[in-house]
Amino acid sequence: MEINADFTARVVVHSDKLDWRASPMPGVDRRMLDRIGDEVARATSIVRYAPGSHFSAHTHTGGEEFVVLSGVFSDEHGDFPAGSYIRNPPTSSHTPGSEPGCEIFVKLWQFDPDDRTQVKIDMNKMEPVAARDRPGVAVMPLFRDDRETVRMEEWSPGASVQMTLPKGGEFLVLEGGFTDGGDTLTKGGWLRLPEGGALNATAGDNGAKVWIKLNHIPHAQPPAV
Repeated sequence: MEINADFTARVVVHSDKLDWRASPMPGVDRRMLDRIGDEVARATSIVRYAPGSHFSAHTHTGGEEFVVLSGVFSDEHGDFPAGSYIRNPPTSSHTPGSEPGCEIFVKLWQFDPDDRTQVKIDMNKMEPVAARDRPGVAVMPLFRDDRETVRMEEWSPGASVQMTLPKGGEFLVLEGGFTDGGDTLTKGGWLRLPEGGALNATAGDNGAKVWIKLNHIPHAQPPAV
């Protein structure tokens, strides 16, 4: 299966307009944003757990990164409310589920195979810091290595936000919204820009809270199975 698998293209997805697709586990459904592969896939998705649903125990051979968008996501390592950012590196394992139900934004098979860094951040307990020389922008760093930079940014209403992206980037609207290239993205909107692309965004009337990943596009490839 291939969905938005051309990483030289600019892609905009309004995730709330996509149909839910059933996963192999009852009560767990997906909205697929990009994908290379079938059930084992390099994938970016919105995943919905119905109340009381669980996924079977599994190992993340290629790593898993996710943001809890609503509800509470749980596994044997803890309970993670909306606003949590988690990185489960290659070789990690868990048995995920949700008693109240939840939605998460999740990326699979997109780690350096040698990465063993576990990250658990509750963004509700951190304050973004005003960005120097970027009016109207505050930044919350989440992760950085030689392959990628991950952060959350808050953009003030009407803020003009420009980024040059020699190694590409992607942007998920957590709250509020912004316009870029003639497209208006609201909560759940996802924008992926290729190597050499540029963001020329204007935050909406209510500002925007945006999850951002940069510099990772050159590493896009099928899962190593």
